[in-house]
Amino acid sequence: MAKMGRPSDNPRRTKLSIRLSDGDKELLEEYCKREKVTRTEAVSRGIQKLMEKKGSRGSER
Repeated sequence: MAKMGRPSDNPRRTKLSIRLSDGDKELLEEYCKREKVTRTEAVSRGIQKLMEKKGSRGSER
């Protein structure tokens, strides 16, 4: 059954599988709990921070 509700402004269609150390996983879980966000949102925020720090918005690869 399809999910019900309002369509997302930014649909997340790509599934990504990664490996983390136990320590990094704990840090991620702590952040998510503290900020009340999903792991997906936390990773997305991290990517945006990295791009801001680099001074780029995705135009370079």
